[in-house]
Amino acid sequence: MPPDISTDAPYFAPTRFDDADAAMARVRDIYQSSVDYLRQALQRYVAGEDVGRHVRACYPFVRVRTDTVARADSRLSYGFVAGAGIYETTLTRPDLFADYYPEQFRLLLQNHGVSLEIGSSTQPIPVHFSLKDHDHVEGQLDAAQRQRLRDVFDLPDLGAMDDGIANGTCEPLPGEPHPLALFTAPRVDYSLHRLRHYTGTAPEHFQNFVLFTNYQFYIDEFIKLGHTLMEDAKADHGYTTFVEPGNVISRWVGDPPQPGDELGSAPPRLPQMPAYHLTRDDRSGITMVNIGVGPANAKTITDHIAVLRPHAWIMLGHCAGLRNTQELGDYVLAHGYVREDHVLDEELPLWVPIPPLAEVQLALEAAVADITQLSGYELKRLMRTGTVASTDNRNWELLPSQGASSPERRFSQSRAIALDMESATIAANGFRFRVPYGTLLCVSDKPLHGEIKLPGMANQFYRERVDQHLRIGIRAIERLRQQGVDKLHSRKLRSFAEVAFQ
Repeated sequence: MPPDISTDAPYFAPTRFDDADAAMARVRDIYQSSVDYLRQALQRYVAGEDVGRHVRACYPFVRVRTDTVARADSRLSYGFVAGAGIYETTLTRPDLFADYYPEQFRLLLQNHGVSLEIGSSTQPIPVHFSLKDHDHVEGQLDAAQRQRLRDVFDLPDLGAMDDGIANGTCEPLPGEPHPLALFTAPRVDYSLHRLRHYTGTAPEHFQNFVLFTNYQFYIDEFIKLGHTLMEDAKADHGYTTFVEPGNVISRWVGDPPQPGDELGSAPPRLPQMPAYHLTRDDRSGITMVNIGVGPANAKTITDHIAVLRPHAWIMLGHCAGLRNTQELGDYVLAHGYVREDHVLDEELPLWVPIPPLAEVQLALEAAVADITQLSGYELKRLMRTGTVASTDNRNWELLPSQGASSPERRFSQSRAIALDMESATIAANGFRFRVPYGTLLCVSDKPLHGEIKLPGMANQFYRERVDQHLRIGIRAIERLRQQGVDKLHSRKLRSFAEVAFQ
């Protein structure tokens, strides 16, 4: 039998809105009323009170109805629904998505000329997702209370968090609304909690441009840069804070401390994939994450950062050069990928091409030219554009070098010019989640040609190249920021039956 659901939970009947800001205000009211109700009920439960019934509060939803197949401006990549019908999604964390949601609302109103419906959904908010960052009341539960928690509150339901919409496998039943966004509210909340765990920083600090790296050397340089920018009183760079794991905030020297800064504390040990944030007030700053080695980490972190709807992410890392003409320290700009990492084979079939995105490619190429002061034929000597192969076998060099299935033959047939373990995953998940992506790697060894990193060579290489490589990545982001978001989000990433939200 279904639980006896509490009847005093907040409920907001669907209401029509023709103004994006008014619609957003209603979303805030619904969400805040719901989480306040859950927090108060949990506090009473922890205190030993008998709450009596199953406590439930639900996410807000937005719905749009269209009865025409008239299509929107064909130059748009998002902001419109695919055709006539009812489209709907649940919403969460209006504080975090305070700019994102209203922009999606405005585009729907503008492109379809129909009202938005906002109200309480039937999707329960798991009690874990209602807690504030520094709420730890659940830690006070005794064994009996923990055992009964599922009977009293809704807990996270993995069945409500699959990626069928993003994967293109979601097929609504007859009469069900079509999806309006790639991610439902529970899926977003799940990833927000995972980001805290994996990166050691709150989702609020993540910026719309993300750099990934597979080496701590890049992070060390980024930390130095972040502190230097914060200490430069005469700078006009637009960055306001530098945030490190543990939510340790360094503010620009010209800005006073803010309430809550004191809550940050460096962790006793770094998290699995520490993140660092060079922030701007409009969230157009830079987040850098050390994903470590391997495609599993690359998939894990991009699975979760994707719910924040960043404008672009770029891989900066080291690779094995596969061509004899390459030198250690040369750059590789990926325009194609051989996906031998296998971590996305189920979600994104191997026959799906991962195209290069002109906007990101041009920004990276121009950034290399800007930082190295090379151009034309001289630039081609330092940087080569081509296919990057990513593998899930760190010791691929030890596989048989002859035969039809040998790595060398596959790399030769694919025309690959470099090999790493993460880039194809970063790009493929960008394609899958409609996040513009790019890859710029630096050749650190050439195992096919007997050039492996020796300690002395490695130290010299890192000193000479890491700082330059990082500055190239930052310069590329500056160029992407300048060209505008609407030009960056490519139609190449959108399906013919696509959700409206960016």
